[in-house]
Amino acid sequence: MKTSAFEVASRYVYPALRRRLVEILREKGLRQAEIAELLHITQPAVSRYLREERGALVEVSSLPDVEERLHSLAEEIVKKRPDEYWIHARLVEITLYGLGRGYFCQFHALIDPELNPSECRICLELFG
Repeated sequence: MKTSAFEVASRYVYPALRRRLVEILREKGLRQAEIAELLHITQPAVSRYLREERGALVEVSSLPDVEERLHSLAEEIVKKRPDEYWIHARLVEITLYGLGRGYFCQFHALIDPELNPSECRICLELFG
């Protein structure tokens, strides 16, 4: 295995979750500038997420339990307007949740052909 689970999480999964969070906030009718302010990121970053130029390699909207967590997170962000550290912690929690359920094993195998998902149980054991 050449690509660690943490690299998969930080380079692919976390950005995909953030992209989906941006999409959910946009679906709620928020403007890009409002989303940027709420998430403590730049408006151009919001635009890149919406154009799928960032965080688009992993599709998380097809995972109902992850989708539910992201919708709940979006609601909390709109209501409470938390700081960036709180948001980051919640996105990391959702990332680890998905890793622990093996949702990203096949993707990991795509970017690291040496990985055998049927033999690797690292994420399932650590985060499951």
